Amino acid sequence: MSFSVAVSGASGYAGGEVLRLLASHPDVTIGAITAHSNAGSLLGELQPHLHSLAGRELSDTTVENLAGHDVVFLALPHGASAEIAAQLPEDTLVIDAGADHRLEDPLAWEKFYGSAHAGTWPYGLPELPGHRERLRNARRIAVPGCYPTSSLLALAPGFAAGLLEHDDVVIVSASGTSGAGKSAKVNLLGSEVMGGMNPYGVGGGHRHTPEIEQGLSAAAGGQVTVSFTPTLAPMSRGILTTATAKARPGASATALAHELREAWAAAYADEPFVHLLPEGRWPHTKAVLGSNHAVMQLAFDAHSGRVIVSCAIDNLAKGTAGGAIQSMNIALGLEETAGLTHQGVAP
Repeated sequence: MSFSVAVSGASGYAGGEVLRLLASHPDVTIGAITAHSNAGSLLGELQPHLHSLAGRELSDTTVENLAGHDVVFLALPHGASAEIAAQLPEDTLVIDAGADHRLEDPLAWEKFYGSAHAGTWPYGLPELPGHRERLRNARRIAVPGCYPTSSLLALAPGFAAGLLEHDDVVIVSASGTSGAGKSAKVNLLGSEVMGGMNPYGVGGGHRHTPEIEQGLSAAAGGQVTVSFTPTLAPMSRGILTTATAKARPGASATALAHELREAWAAAYADEPFVHLLPEGRWPHTKAVLGSNHAVMQLAFDAHSGRVIVSCAIDNLAKGTAGGAIQSMNIALGLEETAGLTHQGVAP
């Protein structure tokens, strides 16, 4: 059986990545491909790497053009998904790559996004405890943000195992420029980005902060407080997240280090896309380029009593489109890895 799929926002980075992965998916047929200001253009003019779809014309992003498909991917700006999703049939699988349906707390949404909360959908990060079950047969799925994907994968096993303190969690992430979208911005010009790095959203102001706290708190079974700082790195794709938290006191440092590693190893032992590296090897963004994989390593700093986890993902793949398609596969009862068998690209 082949499922018909429509993709909105196809002229942007996230929509283009969804199409790149769907083009090799064995169980889908790509239907409507839509955009807003670029409607009427050929996809090949805007996404020249998508050779098999280059001759397809972009239609306008309307409910009429998206309806009638088994699956609809919404790769739209924040605040634009909810109105369209509300008008699509309940039996259509709608997968929102924007933020509109990620947060559970309406007050957090209003504080960080400044508009009315549209509701909460099942969260498309199946590696988190209990989330794979919620995605089975779901018809509405909220794709996680790219920073939360790497941050939650990095620390959730320790909180789920009760090994980490709930306060004083510090996360610093470096992201490639594609995470800011495709719209032209002066600070993202090559001459501005090349050869340097800079932080932004400092002091708890980044919109992904409540999403990270929400996921870690659910894993911990209690409120987790996070200090999150993103940085912009001179690369087009990839995220390298370094997350630290205090380990709960107990056994000797050696025993605790062993217990921590065992918790992460057990959490990801059967996961097809998340990999705890052998001891002594640390993640590199190039190792996951273009793939739905996440690689990580952890260490226990006995001096400070903190666990340090470093996690690398491709922000457009595992951080957005890959995670969306993985969630689609689960919801439709397909092989979870279907269409996601790409390995990393090197050098």
